[in-house]
Amino acid sequence: MKTTPFTDIHIALGAKMADFAGFNMPIQYPTGINQEHIIVREGVGVFDVSHMGEFWVKGEKALDFLQYITTNDVSKLEAGKAQYTCFPNGKGGIVDDLIIYKYSTTKYLLVVNAGNIDKDWAWVNEHNTFGVQLENASDRYGQLAVQGPKATEMLQLLTDADLSAIPYYAFREWSFAGVQGVILSNTGYTGAGGFELYFPKEHSKQIWDALFEVGKDFGLAPIGLGARDSLRLEKWYCLYGHDIDDTTSPLEAGLGWITKFDAKDFIDKEYLLKQKAEGVKRKLVHFECQERAIPRCGYELCDAEGNTIGNVTSGIMLPTTKVGIGMGYVQTAFAKKETIIYVKIREKLIPAKIV
Repeated sequence: MKTTPFTDIHIALGAKMADFAGFNMPIQYPTGINQEHIIVREGVGVFDVSHMGEFWVKGEKALDFLQYITTNDVSKLEAGKAQYTCFPNGKGGIVDDLIIYKYSTTKYLLVVNAGNIDKDWAWVNEHNTFGVQLENASDRYGQLAVQGPKATEMLQLLTDADLSAIPYYAFREWSFAGVQGVILSNTGYTGAGGFELYFPKEHSKQIWDALFEVGKDFGLAPIGLGARDSLRLEKWYCLYGHDIDDTTSPLEAGLGWITKFDAKDFIDKEYLLKQKAEGVKRKLVHFECQERAIPRCGYELCDAEGNTIGNVTSGIMLPTTKVGIGMGYVQTAFAKKETIIYVKIREKLIPAKIV
């Protein structure tokens, strides 16, 4: 398994480690997933997300290239801003979802999912008929997500960049904790507020130590991938490999808002326009169980008669409310909000409401 610059620290802190996307990653610390979830919602926590991939795209045709291989309208992006988007796969599915950071019209940074780094790298190279310069810098960066309502106040102690002046989905490259050129990005995968920090990995320990020094007064805690999953699911954020993949279209997944047909030509545009005109046959929905239950990935979703209408793609019991929530694809006829569907758990049908 691959490691991150923080692997030894996680092990020393007693984290439960496991393979995630080929990396030895902390799933939870002795604190436990439930408490880690609450810490991020109410205070501040730090996640090691150094397993994520980073690609640089540079050159005169950088914008044209990105317009072609992604669904969102990159031309609307201003320097210093970020954009959520996806790579359509030429067959109606999704290669990956990602964030694009714009430095200029000739320089962009793409941040891709850890499990898709090799696939994405092959994909962008295969479609580079625009003569742009591509660099896979994934092995050069460490990344920490500092998330929670107290994150910005705490982080401000380590930089003279005015973090309050960096809006959501914007970034600045600045000095942080004595390290030059740190990307301070007002983004995250928790819905709790905070920043994601990108830095040369040789400075990883310096930044970690600085965070936990100032973090003493804020109750800063390390948070594992288990709570990262529960936090993102509570906010209905998709996880690649579960809620979206090579077989799901952006329109089925509720990602029509990042699919800009009028702005440009892009891979799968005609396919997706046809799908939009005809209507999708299934939709990704969010649901809450009406009885105490945990809707796990792969469980069948049924109608009142027990007929299969779809399947669960992500599910947990929320640490805060103890309500079982999940996401899954269902036939379009059952996708309307307030509809009661059923999760099949050990041959029992558990009612769930689409929200």
